[in-house]
Amino acid sequence: MELFDFSKQDAKARHTRLVSEIRSHDALYYNQDDPEITDSDYDKLRKELETLEAQFPELVTPDSPTQTVGTVVSEGFTKITHSVPMLSLGNAFEDQDVEDFIARVRKFLNIETVEIFAEQKIDGSSCSIRYERGKLVSAATRGDGQVGEDITANIKTLQNVPLTLPDDAPDIIEVRGEVYMPTASFEALNKQQAESGGKIFANPRNAAAGSLRQLDSSVTAKRNLKFFGYALGKVSAPIADTQMGIRETLQKWGFDVPSPVALESDIQKLLDYYAHIMTIRADLDYDIDGIVYKVNDLALQERLGFVSRAPRWAIAHKFPAEQAITTLNAITIQVGRTGALTPVAELEPITVGGVVVSRATLHNEDEITRKGIRVGDKVRIERAGDVIPKISESVEHAKDSKPFDFPTTCPICGSDAIREEDEAVRRCQGGLICDAQVVERLKHFVSKAAFDIDGMGDKVIRQFWDDGLIKSPADIFTLQERDKKSLTRLKNKEGWGELSAQNLFEAIEKKRVVPLERFIYALGIRQVGQATAKRLASHYLTLNNLMQPLDRDELMAIEDIGPAVAKDIIAFFAEGHNRDVLNDLKEQLVIEDYKPIQTTQSVFTGKTVVLTGTLLNMSRAEAKAKLEALGAKVSGSVSAKTDYVIAGEDAGSKLKKAQELNITVLSENDLLNI
Repeated sequence: MELFDFSKQDAKARHTRLVSEIRSHDALYYNQDDPEITDSDYDKLRKELETLEAQFPELVTPDSPTQTVGTVVSEGFTKITHSVPMLSLGNAFEDQDVEDFIARVRKFLNIETVEIFAEQKIDGSSCSIRYERGKLVSAATRGDGQVGEDITANIKTLQNVPLTLPDDAPDIIEVRGEVYMPTASFEALNKQQAESGGKIFANPRNAAAGSLRQLDSSVTAKRNLKFFGYALGKVSAPIADTQMGIRETLQKWGFDVPSPVALESDIQKLLDYYAHIMTIRADLDYDIDGIVYKVNDLALQERLGFVSRAPRWAIAHKFPAEQAITTLNAITIQVGRTGALTPVAELEPITVGGVVVSRATLHNEDEITRKGIRVGDKVRIERAGDVIPKISESVEHAKDSKPFDFPTTCPICGSDAIREEDEAVRRCQGGLICDAQVVERLKHFVSKAAFDIDGMGDKVIRQFWDDGLIKSPADIFTLQERDKKSLTRLKNKEGWGELSAQNLFEAIEKKRVVPLERFIYALGIRQVGQATAKRLASHYLTLNNLMQPLDRDELMAIEDIGPAVAKDIIAFFAEGHNRDVLNDLKEQLVIEDYKPIQTTQSVFTGKTVVLTGTLLNMSRAEAKAKLEALGAKVSGSVSAKTDYVIAGEDAGSKLKKAQELNITVLSENDLLNI
């Protein structure tokens, strides 16, 4: 292991930066299905962190990325706690890494030979499906390995997932595997998305993950997702004593399994299998990014156990990225909806893996510095798994080249671009006066989960912006009034005619009445997704209440709103330009006050309720739904404004605080009786 020439202070600073960067990439990968770096680049960051923590063990914390898997579940989904954690795998990049893995297994078990089961590593979205008494009862994403997202309704739309198991199946069994999108389905989806102005997915994995995590299961049903089963979680009785036996049983029960596989004790034969799969990879109708080797005997797996976030008995042998060398002509800066400045490499066009590449992401200023990339350099381009190409290294510096001077002001509006402590990105502070941010926010404003205006996709927003027709959200709703012929004048250039213009005007008119929670989400407040928008709406009830000076402690009393989210919400509503936009929209729209779903008046109507402890007769999500149906506002923390605390078993600090504040405490049975 190569050691770092760092002082303890420098090591701590680098560790902080690496943790922040990895967490940011985890959130993009697991929650937004939109990674900005390749798997190999991500693996290098993790490898650096692991090496740094090995050299400076005092830096290791329980929540370090080396000790955890994935990221917390995103807003908008009910949580499911995995009975058995869904962990990650260690990686092998060279043949020697595979040989070292098998040597470690043999040494740990003190045996001469070990049988290894090898199968394809599907590049999709991990999922665990639970069956009870032969019936599918729930399904969850990996999440952070401990808690995932409830995607039961979406999984039931997959045609190759059995809804029932044979009578000989255990009473409880969790089948784990990978949800993927066939190549043909991916190409058809992107074509459809392009025609409708929707999001274009970078690769089938992103498309599968995004389709699987739809709040509307009817969308998932249209995406032709498939599932490969290959492992088990919790089981009430064993179904096999080997990994191959698990595969055969799952196949017998009707699950699809990837083929071919290998079962070998000889290392060279395993490597031959790896090489063979690489040769047929392009002919498969799904994406793979390597081979997984597992100790075949489940009893030996049990003895080997786990280390940190991965099993000792398995490893993933990744495929190498496809590479080429070209010239870096320039570095440009893109500005996103949240003001993030992202450097982009403008390249001399070159073919990599059958695709002409002329641009590649450079991620952030740290990456440019770390790789020593300069304009004019000969650079090595990698393209792995059909994701966005990236520059892996500078091969040769151009004559008289200088390090790239990352801008400290926004290239679009000239506002300061500030990098907060422990953040990997620099952000423009211009907000709604920054054209780049406004365009991206406008796209978000009309997106499906926000105002969902038919016929107004990304392409149309960009066209209207360039032509000066729309500069702010309120302009959308004054478009027809300002100039009824504004679109028909574009007929020759963009194909707008009388009928298409009228259809758009009618679609806009249909959206003049909007629920408060959709309106809040449409504003594009940083870190405010659909679930947080609904929680804000249910707590404040009206837009006018939200536009009053907001109390930080009151915000943080709302479930899942922490200090950072509260800070962004307060800043948004306090900023003058944002308030101007809100006032303009209020003149054009009817923003409906939040009305809790309520079946009857009850003692909980209009009251703030906190749930704590373990409930025995219902899930926390079910209890929350019941309370909301009875008119309650369910909060995540106890304060002087709390009316009731419902305490299950093992209730802790929240119950104690409620007692100190003399708040009425109810049991789970009290709730059920009410």
